[in-house]
Amino acid sequence: MQTDITTLAGYRSSEYLLVLSPHEELRERIGQIKKEFAETYGAPGAVWSRAHLTLARFRQLDMMEERILNRLKVVAMGQYPFKVELRDFGSFPSHTIYITVTTKEPVRDLVKQIKPWQRLLKLDKDNKPHFIDEPHLTVARGLQPWQYEKGWLEYSQKHFTGRFIADGMILLRRREGDKGYHVLRRFEFQNLPVVTKQGLLFG
Repeated sequence: MQTDITTLAGYRSSEYLLVLSPHEELRERIGQIKKEFAETYGAPGAVWSRAHLTLARFRQLDMMEERILNRLKVVAMGQYPFKVELRDFGSFPSHTIYITVTTKEPVRDLVKQIKPWQRLLKLDKDNKPHFIDEPHLTVARGLQPWQYEKGWLEYSQKHFTGRFIADGMILLRRREGDKGYHVLRRFEFQNLPVVTKQGLLFG
């Protein structure tokens, strides 16, 4: 069980999500699916979060934020925009139903670029960063067994297609007392040569 540490030696900490966000029209389509699921299966949590594809989540001290932002900026500068294809639904028994990402490799490659400096994202032994190995776009999570079973019976038969160009990643932050996550910064994918990245990182 993750320890809920709000302060460490007097310093504030926050929760962070690093995500890819679909364009507005696709976000609204997925939002409608989440809303319908919430209403049909009594799962209000499905509509609390906007549609996004999580890359990593972590908790860290606020004082580390600037270093994290700088490192993410460098990763994004070297990253090329790529297409994300979505098709139909999948599930993690017995608690989560999601929209399947069929173009997993570019997402996994991006996550691999962030993993080498995971120590920067680790607050303590109870609060380690979590990286997404199976890219997906959540419809509803934290479901009770009956919600999952009935929901999956329906959604395993449903069809969905969508696509978007991932041309940047967004860091979301939730401070203690916040109801949800708020956008902290967006990092554009610029596909710059590695020499430029190294200059920024070590200059």
